[in-house]
Amino acid sequence: MLHQVRDMLAGQTPPPDGVSTVIVTTLSVAAALSVAGSLGFLGYWLYANFFERFLEEVREESIGGVSGASGVLVRKLGAVSRPLMSKSYEISVGKSLIKAGMPRGYKPEDVLALQEISAFLGLLFGVFVVLTMNGNPIWALIAAVAGMLYPLIWVRDQVTKRQLQISRALPYSLDLLTLSVEAGLDFTAALSKVVEKGKVGPLREELQLVLKELKMGKTREESLKSMILRVDLPALSQFVTALIQADKMGTSIGKVLRIQSTQLRIDRTQRAEKLANEAPVKMLFPLIACIFPTVFMVLFGPIIFRFTFGNVGG
Repeated sequence: MLHQVRDMLAGQTPPPDGVSTVIVTTLSVAAALSVAGSLGFLGYWLYANFFERFLEEVREESIGGVSGASGVLVRKLGAVSRPLMSKSYEISVGKSLIKAGMPRGYKPEDVLALQEISAFLGLLFGVFVVLTMNGNPIWALIAAVAGMLYPLIWVRDQVTKRQLQISRALPYSLDLLTLSVEAGLDFTAALSKVVEKGKVGPLREELQLVLKELKMGKTREESLKSMILRVDLPALSQFVTALIQADKMGTSIGKVLRIQSTQLRIDRTQRAEKLANEAPVKMLFPLIACIFPTVFMVLFGPIIFRFTFGNVGG
């Protein structure tokens, strides 16, 4: 057996047909997995760095609402599709849009219109791929379903992005609010100072809306609870709940704000440690899908090539 292996490595004896087939098949599968993983990560990188940035720029350029020819098409199609929209769909998508900060002024019927347009484009793309590659027509339907789901995924991503921005800006705004209250300002005046000096972002917009509601005559509890419903962020909900309880019990707001500020920073540190501990686990897939197959191809490719084609020249 050792003599056969030595002769095979030296190129004097051709490998058995079964061994050669298994080796070539394994190498082909490894190469396919490597290419698929590389294409997948390339697509995700393009989506995260270019497409999302493009959507954000479109949103910033059209803060006043849906504009342009495409915006008119979405509005008209949404008005036509509104009778087809169920009540549960309207409530669910409406809540998601409020949490997302009403991106581009979209309404639930506009999202439904986007789903219809995206499903049609996905169907066209699927039909083109099926006709080009002579594939199964079921892939066209799968592409249409994926296109129909994409607007909902986009709205959910906008909610996640906005909540992340609020979570990052909350410690600074809470510290500023605490310092203002401890300096002798009442809650409304301290909130005005936070809106004036705070960082530009969704949290500042929410606090500004709370301040407007307070000036319009709403109670502090009603305004803060409205903000909880709009944002739906656990950290902000915990802070507002403690603030409402302190107001009801007659506790010093400054002391409550100081405690909440300290707890918020501890939670942020723990969240950062959790994300750091999750990094090695998240690196396993790119290692297995992209790096390991490439290393195996570099190490064993020449050997397999010599086993398979070494005796052709001889």
